[in-house]
Amino acid sequence: MTVSRPACARGFTMIEILVVLVVVGLLAALAIVNLGGGSQLRELKNEVQELYLLMQTASEQAVLNNQELGLVMEEEGYRFVLYDDLNGEWVGQPERLFRPRQWPEWLVATLQAEGDAPRLASDEDKLRPDLVFFSSGETTPFEAEFTLGSDTDHRHRIESDGLNGLDWRAPGDEDEL
Repeated sequence: MTVSRPACARGFTMIEILVVLVVVGLLAALAIVNLGGGSQLRELKNEVQELYLLMQTASEQAVLNNQELGLVMEEEGYRFVLYDDLNGEWVGQPERLFRPRQWPEWLVATLQAEGDAPRLASDEDKLRPDLVFFSSGETTPFEAEFTLGSDTDHRHRIESDGLNGLDWRAPGDEDEL
């Protein structure tokens, strides 16, 4: 007497299970890679947003306190400085809010400021800000770009014409050039 199995009662073969495991593994690896890039994009946005908000605050503080504030942008990061009227020179900003900050190593910041704009500094000054937030509400005209390394598809820009405040343009904004 032989017992035969019905055709519909068969299970998965070992090869079918292995193929499913390989496909799931590849999808998981792809998801991790995409999430990693997404986190850098979020971090880029957060870094630019933080600088933008600090620049707006510096501009408002300059008007409210009747003092000129400056921004020094360097390859490694940025810092805010204060113009000392008594000594006629720029000094470090004592407020904790305006402490020096470092860029992530993958962030590339490019600043273009008008070279002939007033900066309240002489050539002998050790500390010369790239941008000045004047007590009159004006700002040094500038355009700053922030990217993930050489990836210009995800470019953020902060800019000002000097008179009308700051503008932040994120990737995909309609006005992006």
